[in-house]
Amino acid sequence: MNNRIDFRLIRQLWMFLAVAEEQHFGRAAQRLGMSQPPLTEQIKVLEQSLKMQLFARSRRGTQLSPAGAAILPAVRQFAGQVEQLERVVREVTSGQSGVLHVGAITSAMLETVPPLLEALKIAHPHLTVFVREIDSVEAVPALEAGELDLVFARLDGDVGSDIETIPMQEDRLAVALTKSHPLATQSKIRLKSLSAEQLVMSSRQVSPVYFDMLTSVCRTHGFSPRVLHEVRSVTSQIAYVSCGQGVALVPSSLRRLAPENVVVRPLKEKIMVVTAATAWNASRHHPMVDEAVAWLRSQVKSPKLSLVSKRAALAALRRGPAANH
Repeated sequence: MNNRIDFRLIRQLWMFLAVAEEQHFGRAAQRLGMSQPPLTEQIKVLEQSLKMQLFARSRRGTQLSPAGAAILPAVRQFAGQVEQLERVVREVTSGQSGVLHVGAITSAMLETVPPLLEALKIAHPHLTVFVREIDSVEAVPALEAGELDLVFARLDGDVGSDIETIPMQEDRLAVALTKSHPLATQSKIRLKSLSAEQLVMSSRQVSPVYFDMLTSVCRTHGFSPRVLHEVRSVTSQIAYVSCGQGVALVPSSLRRLAPENVVVRPLKEKIMVVTAATAWNASRHHPMVDEAVAWLRSQVKSPKLSLVSKRAALAALRRGPAANH
């Protein structure tokens, strides 16, 4: 197996992208800072290598061939990834930046992650952060493999000896249903009254512990849930309810994401659920993770910080976690 990187192919794909976007060899050559004949020659070499014609040339100009149009989206995505890699390597080698890989479930991307990243970027303007949407079940394996530095997901039970967690959000369980539903007129809904309803549940494959917990709660109240759809996120639950595809057990805070035809009513029973926890791999030291965890701990202790307190927290973040011990 050949493990060498074909930098010539990378350069040729970059040239292909320029010609495809400019639809003109002369303009593409100018954009790439080279003369036209070498560019034309390299495109021919690429076509021979790929065994396909990439462009149709005529007096009217240069147009993508069907084969060229087919590979363009993938080449464009590849070029973006190469640019990202070059930027990170340049920043890291020059000592200008740290890099933080964050994974989060959808609800955390809407609520918990943005203020953290804002605080980190204020303290470290050159910090490079990559955010990836994940399912809760992916969180621990990604931390153990070193693919992610920090995750925000639903985590319960045994998460591994090296994984540390902070419960970030706890919310009261509620019911999402359409405004036209007979139960929508009630200010609070008994869980048992959902026994005959078709439910939209967060998939067991995505978050096994959360799914099993909700199922167990329903059984404790005398019925087995009739699951019509299993979906990947709480926002998807709301969307399915909006389309008339059943009702959903969701955290109360989801009411602010509900569309006009959906209402979110609290359960009469007070059932609390952990909607997100932060986790990281303690065996893999990362200075930005230390700072992020210090900031997150301050938010757990005092979630409604005044402007003065926020400034103090940011100052502490700039000093680093050691200053807070």
